[in-house]
Amino acid sequence: MQRCVNVIGVGMSPFSPAALSANSTALVGETARQALADAGLSARDVGCVFAASGLMDGGTLQRALEQTGLGQVPLQPLPKGEDSGGVLLYQACQAIELGLADCVLVLGMQGAPVPLPSLGAELERLGAAARQYMARYQTRRETFAMIAVKARQHAALNPLAVFVAPLTLDEVLEASTLAEPLTHPQFAWPTSGVAAVLLCSAGFARRRGNLPAVRIIAQACVSPAQVAGFDPASVFPCAGYEVHVVAARELYEQAGRGPQEVGVCELHDSSTLSELSLYEALGFCPEGSAEKLVEDGDNTYGGNLVVNPSGGLLSLGQAPAVSGLAQCIELVHHLRGNAGRRQVADVRIALQHQVGPDGTVVTTLYQRE
Repeated sequence: MQRCVNVIGVGMSPFSPAALSANSTALVGETARQALADAGLSARDVGCVFAASGLMDGGTLQRALEQTGLGQVPLQPLPKGEDSGGVLLYQACQAIELGLADCVLVLGMQGAPVPLPSLGAELERLGAAARQYMARYQTRRETFAMIAVKARQHAALNPLAVFVAPLTLDEVLEASTLAEPLTHPQFAWPTSGVAAVLLCSAGFARRRGNLPAVRIIAQACVSPAQVAGFDPASVFPCAGYEVHVVAARELYEQAGRGPQEVGVCELHDSSTLSELSLYEALGFCPEGSAEKLVEDGDNTYGGNLVVNPSGGLLSLGQAPAVSGLAQCIELVHHLRGNAGRRQVADVRIALQHQVGPDGTVVTTLYQRE
């Protein structure tokens, strides 16, 4: 019998455009202790550690765990090259749902920004997708740029974000073009950081939790290979669009909820094109109407839905081993009501969407108890 999964503790370091300092062991340990303190727990309460170490060496991870009192706790690391905070979170939830663990620490570490491969072909694909979308729906290039402006407005309220300098619409449009119509500020760039999330069963939360638990009410993990007719060469609206649609549909069906009930969302905005297309793939608006959603302000404060209140990947950067956990942490703060100046009012349902390096999509719905 599957069990309910709760988030009871979170901790995160600031993101950085550079490699973590030489004392990264201390930073990892400090972040893990943040999550434990947040939950009111000690290391002896943790039954298992799930870890994605990014480009960080295994010795750093082991030393950090030892310094935190977790050195003897069973460790479940993701294989090198498969570092995805979203997949890591999914695997940890599965362990609790299946009764394999009662309390799990999920730890993501990106010791250095992931080197980008040659971007020529990828940028051309994204540019082609954006131009095709514009042609089909008469969308203005300004619409994509407005998403980058919104990201910086949200990031200005987030002390852990990297790219926080405000941007005007003209500044985004006049920046160097990387893939017409998309300019430099419309892409998420590599960063590093550390994040920790404590998950537990409902029974454990009742017995030991320090704060009101945030419950995970549904979760879907869909790889491109699982989607019939998936075409990795597709350019409309962006490669892998079908995978996002399937992951969202499965999530809503599991929860018995609909996208109209979501009050806040953290989604994988690797580019402004990605974010625009995800408004439609996740069901927040019909296909072809994302421009209206953006121009009506229904993706920010005062609208029907706040998307990426953290600033998203466009402002925190892409740190594959950490980004999925950072999204979870942001949503937990909103559901608890302690997100400070970023707080989304009266939110009860939150959606997380994250894409792994291999295109696997993990979607998660959270609910305030």
